[in-house]
Amino acid sequence: MKEKLGIYVHIPFCVKKCNYCDFLSAPAARETQERYVEAVLREIKSYQAKLKAFEIDTVYFGGGTPSAIDALGIKKIMEQLERSIENSLMQKEVTLEMNPGTITKEKLNIYKEAGINRLSIGLQAADNELLKRLGRIHTWETFLENYQLARQCGFENISVDIMSGLPSQTVDQWEETLEKVLLLKTEHISAYSLIVEEGTPFYQLYSENGPLEQRLPSEEQERKMYVRTKEILEKAGYYRYEISNYAKKGMEAEHNSSYWTRRDYLGFGLGASSCFQGERYKNTSQLEQYCHEDFNFYRERENIEKLSVKNKMEEFMFLGLRMTEGIKERRFLEEFSIPIEEIYGTILKKLEREGWIAKKNGRIQLTDRGIDVSNVILAEFLLE
Repeated sequence: MKEKLGIYVHIPFCVKKCNYCDFLSAPAARETQERYVEAVLREIKSYQAKLKAFEIDTVYFGGGTPSAIDALGIKKIMEQLERSIENSLMQKEVTLEMNPGTITKEKLNIYKEAGINRLSIGLQAADNELLKRLGRIHTWETFLENYQLARQCGFENISVDIMSGLPSQTVDQWEETLEKVLLLKTEHISAYSLIVEEGTPFYQLYSENGPLEQRLPSEEQERKMYVRTKEILEKAGYYRYEISNYAKKGMEAEHNSSYWTRRDYLGFGLGASSCFQGERYKNTSQLEQYCHEDFNFYRERENIEKLSVKNKMEEFMFLGLRMTEGIKERRFLEEFSIPIEEIYGTILKKLEREGWIAKKNGRIQLTDRGIDVSNVILAEFLLE
C-alpha cells in the first residue's frame, strides 16, 4: 500500500493587500500571473517520478487569493497534478481558497470541472464597517451573493473563515457574525483571532500611539468572544476538532488535519514549505527567481532542516495537542520506541495537576482551560 501524501499549491496573488496580512502575497499583472502558473507546472512535473510512489489524497490551493487569477490557470495545475500521479484526484479532498469579490459563475464552473470539490471562503466579518477597516474588497452582501452562487454551482463542501478581536469589534458584533454564518448551514467554520503581525499596516496603527477610537478589543472582550464562539457553534451542531476549527461531523478539513498529525506533504509555488522524507524545506520567496528556476528535485532550497528525533517528538506533542481528540500514548511509543512518560512525564504531571490537560483511555488532551491558553501550554513541550 502506498504512503499517503498531501499537496499544497501557493498562489501568491491578490486584488489588494489587506491591512492585517503578512502572507507572501501581492497584486500582480496578468502576464506575471501566467508566467507564475507556467513555473508551478514545471515544478510539479519535476517531481513526477517522486509523486508516482505515493497516494495523493488531499490538494490545497492557498494564497494570496487563488480565485484572483484566471481560473484556467488553476485548471492547468490540476491537470498537471493528474498527469504526475498514479491515482485520480476526482474522489479526493481538493480545496481552493477564495475571497468574495473575485468569484464568478464561470470561474466556479471551471473549478468544478477541474476537480475542485471544497471551497474555503474568507468572510472575516459580517459587518461592512469592520470589513472596510480590515482593508477587505468585499461587503457582507458580496460574500452572501458569492456563497449562494457557489451552492448553485454544486459545491457541497464549503468552509467559511471568520476573525475575532478586530479593531473596535464588540462582543455583540462577533456574535452577529457567528449567527449570520450559521444561517448558511456551511459544512465547516474556521474562527481565528486577529494577530497583529510586525510589518503590516495594523502593526504601525495599533502601537501605543494608535488612535484611541480604533484600539483593539480588551483581553476581557477577546476572552468573551472566544468563549461565545464555542458555545454558539457547538449549540448549532458544529464541534471543535482543532483549536480554531469547527465542523459538522465528517466534514473536518482533511488536508489541514494532515499537518497536525504530522503526515508528509509537498508544497509547490513561491515560498511554499514541504515536509518530506524527514526534511523540512521551502522554496524561494523571490518571485522572479522562482519563475526562472531550473526545477529538479535536488535543487538548492531555502532553510533545509533535517528533522531529528527531538524535533519529531516536539512536533508530535505541540501539533497533536492542537486537535481536541489529543494524542495517543501508544502512538508515541510506536513511533519513538520509548514511553511518553520517560520524555515528558514531569511536564505532563504538572499540566494535569493544574488542570490544563486530561488523560483518558490512553489519550492526552488539552482541557477547555488548556485550550484557552494553548500557546503557553504547547510551548512546554519544546525540549531543551
